[in-house]
Amino acid sequence: MLDIIVPIKQVPDMERVKFDTEAGRIDRSSAAGEINPFDLNALEAAVQLKEKLGGTVTTISMGPPQAESSIRDSLARGADRGILLVDRAFAGADTWATSYALASGIKKVGRYDLIVCGEKTVDGDTGQVGPEIAEWLGIPHVAYVSEIRDAGDSITAVCEMENERYGIESPFPALITVTKDINVPRLPSFADKMNARKAEIEKWGAAEIADVADAANLGLKGSPTRLNKVVIPSEEGRKGEVFRGNPDDAVTKVADGLQALGLLGGVK
Repeated sequence: MLDIIVPIKQVPDMERVKFDTEAGRIDRSSAAGEINPFDLNALEAAVQLKEKLGGTVTTISMGPPQAESSIRDSLARGADRGILLVDRAFAGADTWATSYALASGIKKVGRYDLIVCGEKTVDGDTGQVGPEIAEWLGIPHVAYVSEIRDAGDSITAVCEMENERYGIESPFPALITVTKDINVPRLPSFADKMNARKAEIEKWGAAEIADVADAANLGLKGSPTRLNKVVIPSEEGRKGEVFRGNPDDAVTKVADGLQALGLLGGVK
C-alpha cells in the first residue's frame, strides 16, 4: 500500500484566457479555472498506483477560494482527500515560496510514501515547483518520468531527457514529476462528480501550518523573485514579393533583397 500526495494547481483555460497588454499580465478572470493539464497526468498516475497496490491519494493545492472547484474535480477523478491552502498570506508567491508552502502543507499531512507532480504548469512553464518541494522535504526526486515500472519496496521509473531514456530507482519517500506521455487521464463519471460536490474540502491558512512553516517564507514577502511585466510578442504573417519581367532583372532584385537582409554575407 502507498500513501500518495499529488500537488495540483488551478490554472486558467489557456485557449480562452486573455492577456492584459497594458498591465503586462494574464487576466485570470477572463477564463474559467481548471486543473493544470500536467497535474491531471500526475493524478491519474497516482490513482492507477492506488488501484494496483492499494493505499490513498491526497491532493493539495495553494490558491484562492475558487480553487476549491479543482480540488473537487480531483476527488471526482479518484483522489480520496483534498486540501486547499488558502490565505491572503500565500498571495504573490513565486516558485520558491509556492514550493515552501506546499512542502509545509505536506509536512502537516504527515505520512506519505510518494509525491507525484506534473512536469510543469501551462501558465508558468518553469518545471521548478516539484523538485523544490522535494528539496524542502529532504527527499530524492526523479524528473521527466514517462513510465512507472515498479513501485513495491522502491519506485523504478523511466525518464525522458533529451534524446535518451533512463531507468532510475529511488527509495521511498520520494517525489517524481511526470510528463504527459505517462498516461491518458480518465474522465470523471456523473456519479463521481455528484459525490465530489458533497465531499468535505479541508482548508488550511497560514495559522493552520504555523507549526511547520515560517511565515517569513510565505507569499510575496517570502519570494526572492519579482515578476515586473509579461510581454506578448506580436505575430507577423508571411511576407512575399513577386518579381516579373526580365529574368536577369528579377535575379538582381532577389540578390539585392537578400543582401539587404544580410543573408548573403560578404558575397558581392
